[in-house]
Amino acid sequence: MCLCFGRTAVGHPEWGLRSQGTKVAGVVYGVRAHRRVARPRPTAHEMDLRKTKYGRFMNCRVPASKRYQPTDYEHAANCATHGLWILPSLVGGSVLYFLSVDQWHRVAAWLYGSGLTGLFITSTLFHTAAWKISHLRNVEQRFHMCDRIAIYFFIAASYSPWLMLRELGPWTCHMRWLIWVMACVGSMYVFFFHERYKLLELMGYVAMGAVPALVILSMVERSGVRELAAGGVFYVVGVVFFKSDGLVPFAHAIWHLFVAAGAGIHYYAIWRYLYLPGPPLQTASWERRPPGVSSASQWKLPAVLS
Repeated sequence: MCLCFGRTAVGHPEWGLRSQGTKVAGVVYGVRAHRRVARPRPTAHEMDLRKTKYGRFMNCRVPASKRYQPTDYEHAANCATHGLWILPSLVGGSVLYFLSVDQWHRVAAWLYGSGLTGLFITSTLFHTAAWKISHLRNVEQRFHMCDRIAIYFFIAASYSPWLMLRELGPWTCHMRWLIWVMACVGSMYVFFFHERYKLLELMGYVAMGAVPALVILSMVERSGVRELAAGGVFYVVGVVFFKSDGLVPFAHAIWHLFVAAGAGIHYYAIWRYLYLPGPPLQTASWERRPPGVSSASQWKLPAVLS
């Protein structure tokens, strides 16, 4: 029997003791006092997850210097939202190629189809690697770099049909090769400064997407400009979700959907106004054409008589 008076050993939280028995006039009979097993304090991360009903679908926001770690649900959504578009992009690029009427249409279709398909493939591979083999840090980083580089070449490829198949001015025609120089410069930046200056990298993507658009807006033939502008709006609005990891559940997957929507609108514009058979449009004059000839495919040079 143990005699304890007052609040001693009655279970006061300051001493971590529990009491079991009968208390009579301040005396506890038949008491067994033992130390309570202390549970580890929850981390700030766990406490934040308990405060939100989206804990299974979103992790906490991280500082700008660190990479956000998606939940398993977010990983699966990131893979699916771009993986589903690999086959349609292959089919779409092939359709443009078979609708081509001359070599420049075929080259433009090949560049655009390769850039579009390459974007979805590299994105899906990177997100799969980040989900399943994230412990292989070097491998995951290589996939991440390829994903970032593919974005630069996708932007260049998206503008190539417009720059190659439409009439440009004496100065703006240089954008045909300048945009590929910009893609190479962006790729070198990723190679040397990957994940160091994220805001600067984002500004590079936006600038590369905006500068060629100004050239297209200056074209005499304006068909398809509204579709280009609509697709650009989807890309710009999607950037908001691109920067909202940890604030909006499935933010990166939503960004993927905006990219797919913008790419779909741009594909429709290219197919409708540059490849679909219809009234002849004013296309790029790679050679000086005789009067009355509307496209390069209608002009055949006379044979040289020997």
